[in-house]
Amino acid sequence: MDWNPYSARWRDDPYPMYRELRDRAPLHYSPDSATWTVSRYDDVVAVLKDTEVFSSKTRGGQMESRIESLSTAEKLQLFVRFVSRMRTAPWTMRRSRMLIQEDGAVHLRMRDLVNRGFTPRQIKRLEPRMRALVAECLAELGRKPQFDLVSELNIPLPVTVIAELLGVEPEKRHVFKHWSDAIIAGATGSGIGNPLDSGVLDAMGELRAYLRPIVRRRRARPADDLISILVGAEVDGEGLGDYEIFLFVLLLLVAGNETTTNLLGNAVDALLAHPDQLARVVAQPALVPGLVEETLRYDGPVQFLTRRTMREVALHGQRIPAQASVVALLGSANRDERRFGEPDRFDVGRDARGHVAFGFGAHFCLGASLARLEAKAALEALVPELPRLARVRPEREFLDSYLIRGRARLDLRAA
Repeated sequence: MDWNPYSARWRDDPYPMYRELRDRAPLHYSPDSATWTVSRYDDVVAVLKDTEVFSSKTRGGQMESRIESLSTAEKLQLFVRFVSRMRTAPWTMRRSRMLIQEDGAVHLRMRDLVNRGFTPRQIKRLEPRMRALVAECLAELGRKPQFDLVSELNIPLPVTVIAELLGVEPEKRHVFKHWSDAIIAGATGSGIGNPLDSGVLDAMGELRAYLRPIVRRRRARPADDLISILVGAEVDGEGLGDYEIFLFVLLLLVAGNETTTNLLGNAVDALLAHPDQLARVVAQPALVPGLVEETLRYDGPVQFLTRRTMREVALHGQRIPAQASVVALLGSANRDERRFGEPDRFDVGRDARGHVAFGFGAHFCLGASLARLEAKAALEALVPELPRLARVRPEREFLDSYLIRGRARLDLRAA
């Protein structure tokens, strides 16, 4: 089978290929990307659950492979650019820890730091602010005959919320989103083809320069925000360095806005494509939480996670060698007919519990509750308006990413 998880070939509609993988090659090796793909629900859960065999220390995945293909001179040029952008000594970067690339006790202790800013009580406290932001956006949209829902609601809501949680300026949300988009496209989209020309380094360097004085101020005068929590934290008796704090904030900014932005876009897109389901939610607003979960299952914003084998492992009659890259297809697992009946049917009344859109096990998305609440607040206000709106054009424009699935634009007008 001709399958490569890093190809844009299946970006617009990967689901038929996912079904073929589940039926014909539940464990598939791609020589082009040197990856093993698991696509069935039970296999995806098993991979994500067993962190001793399937480690999160993936060393950069496809980006690493692209860098390895560069000449020695090009690698040196990239290294110098990276060090100059990050303004950090190479040995500091080498020993710095990043939450999503740690396992075991270190991961749990690092995760606990950020969890202090995502407790159920703190998330619930944000709900009035979320609803106010949604109301402001919808009031502005109501004055326009035509608008892009992605840029005018789906982006401002989560970017503003995560900025306020971090304690940075929400007014700079357009800059934050620009950095996030550049990093996503450069690390998981067409920009990965040539790391030397990628906008990733520029975006990361600008974010790093923006954060440095903020971190200095928080060290001198802590505030009630996530950056202050990170500044005052210790892991294994050692405080987080400035570069480690930058890695935390980078993860929170990118994941904190991309997940909700694309969850909302995918939900509205699915409702417009299934008017019978839209009518159900309009008639029964209590179905909105179910709509959120069904969207996560049916067309989730994160399509897969990567892991690295710590030892040789047997699966489906094949042997995956040690230190191999394994792709766990979340999007396929959520469409597995072995777990969900009629998986290709979008049904807002479905019991979608058990989907793996937010991952599974120790690395389950720590912002899942925040994303769910943001989506619920937005959709409860937006769904009653959708019957009066229509697409401006039938074509759907997707993000430039093999990993993140979402609509780049969603232009609507009065029906």
